[in-house]
Amino acid sequence: MAFSKENRGNTLSGILFVALFSMAAMFIADYPFFKNLAISPLIIGIVIGVFYANTLRSKLPLEWVPGILFSTKTLLRVAIIFYGFRLTFQNIAEVGLHGILISAIMVTTTFIIGYLVGTKIFKFDKETTILISAGSSICGAAAILATEPVLKSKPYKSVIAVSTVVIFGTLSMFLYPILYKAGYISFGDTEMGLFIGGTIHEVAHVVGAGNAINNSVATTAVVVKMIRVMMIAPFLIILSIWLVKTGKKISSKAKTKITIPWFAVIFIGVAGFNSLNIIPQNIISDINSADTFLLTMAMTALGMETNVKKFAGVGLKPIYIASILYLWLIFGGYFVTKFIYQL
Repeated sequence: MAFSKENRGNTLSGILFVALFSMAAMFIADYPFFKNLAISPLIIGIVIGVFYANTLRSKLPLEWVPGILFSTKTLLRVAIIFYGFRLTFQNIAEVGLHGILISAIMVTTTFIIGYLVGTKIFKFDKETTILISAGSSICGAAAILATEPVLKSKPYKSVIAVSTVVIFGTLSMFLYPILYKAGYISFGDTEMGLFIGGTIHEVAHVVGAGNAINNSVATTAVVVKMIRVMMIAPFLIILSIWLVKTGKKISSKAKTKITIPWFAVIFIGVAGFNSLNIIPQNIISDINSADTFLLTMAMTALGMETNVKKFAGVGLKPIYIASILYLWLIFGGYFVTKFIYQL
């Protein structure tokens, strides 16, 4: 056992080791260059972790490995739970039915398109396809992190999925404002906010794209994005049930019975508690900062478990899948937003 009396010290050493790398990622992410590109410490953490895994990992004491695995699993689930403090049910009320419908349609259609394109057309690995589709449809790296425990997939598959989010999410942050200001997107502030929040991958990228236009667009966009984030919980529960009911034993470790991801349920509970506005905002801000650090630790640990040799043979299929989803998010999202807003 990782935390038995004999192993506790080594496990804690492994966790501390991950924490030190994560502190470096947080420090690097605070540089203006990375802040201007809206590159979160989660992304930097996974890059640092992968670099370490393929250079100095052999020097790591084997006894510390359980601490790294603890960070990729248990610590990850805890971080997802505390992510609920970023949301309130009032967020949903602010954008009304339009925001809910756009979020629900885009999450559902994007995931289904991604799964069908990846598994039926490209005949690609199902686990990685699901992770890419979840990242594109819901909320980028956080959705991939939340989906990985349900699939029980290998860390390198999450890294592949995260890389697609980084590429297309960053591109969106620059492309959307350019298209809007050039007159190619004929939306008012509210519509543009709905469009950005309903289609861009990462929360950070949504903030960047929205603020590049104006505060009104940014506010609506972030709220809609938070609704998509809140859909992680029902998505994971449905995914777990679907994998069992359809007999799709994705992983060799997959259980034969339906397992409800408890952390997803608690995540919604935390969001509900946060909606009561009992805790002062300054404390909520501190909790969110701590949660960002926990998520960074989880991403860093995933990187530490990723050997680039496992990428051999993967090819460009992940990019092809993510590209098709990206086109759907832009063009499909545009028409969905226009249609729903006119209702």
